[in-house]
Amino acid sequence: MLLVLNTGSSSIKLAVFNTALELLIEGNVSGVGGAGRMALGDTREDVTTQNHSAALDCLLAGLPAHGIALSEITGAAHRVVHGGQTLTAPTAITAETLAQIEAMVPLAPLHNPPALAGIAAVAERLPHLPQFASFDTAFHATQPEVATAYALPKAERDKGIRRYGFHGLSYAGMVRQLGAGLPPRLLAMHLGAGVSLCAIKDGRSIATSMGYSPLSGPTMATRTGDIDGMAVLRLFQDHGLDAATTLLNKESGLLGLSGTTADMRALLADPAPEAAFAVSHFVYSVVRQAGSLIAALEGVDAIAFTGGIGENSAPIRERIMQGLAWLGEKPVHIVPADEERQIAQDADTLMARP
Repeated sequence: MLLVLNTGSSSIKLAVFNTALELLIEGNVSGVGGAGRMALGDTREDVTTQNHSAALDCLLAGLPAHGIALSEITGAAHRVVHGGQTLTAPTAITAETLAQIEAMVPLAPLHNPPALAGIAAVAERLPHLPQFASFDTAFHATQPEVATAYALPKAERDKGIRRYGFHGLSYAGMVRQLGAGLPPRLLAMHLGAGVSLCAIKDGRSIATSMGYSPLSGPTMATRTGDIDGMAVLRLFQDHGLDAATTLLNKESGLLGLSGTTADMRALLADPAPEAAFAVSHFVYSVVRQAGSLIAALEGVDAIAFTGGIGENSAPIRERIMQGLAWLGEKPVHIVPADEERQIAQDADTLMARP
């Protein structure tokens, strides 16, 4: 069995797969570092955890009651958001790998430290297990330099300031699920709390809407999406670095536009003009980004939706497709997000190698 972990700054998500890569159980602990809540299978309970190791303890302790023996787990696999320019494929976690993930912390200060905490928690609690990492940035490593480079002086580009792209595990899972039915030119849309689009040609990423960080692209739940750099500097001048960072990432997007909520279902049900404008802004921004990526693809053969909004909101899908009606009739796929299974498959492939 494989243990898959997706570790956030104050949460840890767990999934266990059998040798056939069938999901056996999933769970999570929220509020890591204090009072929180654990969900595991069909059980729910309040928990207090000091750190990620304690949160993992809670989840592992609950597995036997759900028929999962810890002795039968043969490996642990992790989602790591940023692999930079060196970690461009799933890999076994070694001292060198850890050093490379740590080196990417300046590029992903909100994301890579929690992943490192999850890896450390497994090493502490289950030291005999081999561990593996899959990277959200890796799927986009196939993009040409013209698509990834910012028009900055070489000294700045050499610092790693470039487009990386994210949601790569979601897109890799989409390609896997479409299988032989994968169209040559696919416009893929991951629409959820985070939003990105990806131009996929012959199964490979050639362009995507996210860049140096997950902030760029269409309007998101609480992130601005694309915003002029000079506007960012004005926000920094007005609010300071920390407050401006919070504003851009956690107080903007649908939440900032509506003034009430970042939840798309609530916005669609709200008759207030601010809610309607937030939804229209979201749709417009997705359609506008789609045009850019269709140009990168030099046309499009099909469109695929995934993510919480992409999978579950027919009104949003319909409005986006209305905005793309100029394309003519194109096949539309709705593909369930399956990042944990993709991570498990990556680890399973690595474990099978001699």
